[in-house]
Amino acid sequence: MAARVPAAPVGGATKRLLGHLRLLRAYLGANLSMAMEYRAAFFAQVFGMMLNNSLWLAYWVLFFHRFPVVRGWEREDVLMLWAVIATGFGLATVLFGAWRTLARLIAEGQLDYYLVLPKSPLWHALMTRASPSSWGDLVFGLAVFAVWGAPTWPRAALFAVSALACGAILLGSGIVYNSLAFFVGHAEALALQMENAVIHFSTYPGAIFGGAARLLLFTVVPAGFINHLPVAVLRHADLGFMAFAALAAAAWIIGGQLLFRAGLRRYESGNLIGPRM
Repeated sequence: MAARVPAAPVGGATKRLLGHLRLLRAYLGANLSMAMEYRAAFFAQVFGMMLNNSLWLAYWVLFFHRFPVVRGWEREDVLMLWAVIATGFGLATVLFGAWRTLARLIAEGQLDYYLVLPKSPLWHALMTRASPSSWGDLVFGLAVFAVWGAPTWPRAALFAVSALACGAILLGSGIVYNSLAFFVGHAEALALQMENAVIHFSTYPGAIFGGAARLLLFTVVPAGFINHLPVAVLRHADLGFMAFAALAAAAWIIGGQLLFRAGLRRYESGNLIGPRM
């Protein structure tokens, strides 16, 4: 008879969580320090991303100047949509920047280093990189909310929850798409296309989608949870939809972690031996 493995105590789970948070703080500082070694390039990337987002936002402002209301959406709703997406994407990529290259790490057998360390291989790998341009997304999103979001403490709380849900959905779905590399080999192109689809459809007002497209955006490409947040949460303070989006975010994060763990059973080492700087 196989011996039963005792369940981990609650205190042990809390200790592991705190350990991962300390590791995240250390990597955040290290990644920022490395980016600041080339300050001109870093600030150029930050400014370039803010300019790129501003151009897209200018397009929507001009659009709503010509068509003031589109299926119940107004200019302020799209401004808040971009604020939520930019902040959520910025947070996810600043803290866990390797999620967009995870498929390549898997396909090339570069997970060996993380498998022998005491922290979670998935989360440890995700923490090791940060995109400098993502700081531009983060600053841009917060600035848009501060200027056009009519910020109050209740609205700031709703905005924070919305941005966190957005970031978690982007991160969780990205982990799922990239973890397909365990099962179909080089899935970098597929993962990138799926990630871009989520981001792209998230930037459009949710009310314009219907039928099969709406179903798709609440399942395989979870952009529907994001592009409904400004109206449902920030305008109407719909706590039901907020809880729905939070559950979806948790489901994608947990699903991504479970799929990654299942894929590790099929993982083939790259037998890479070399220094890590």
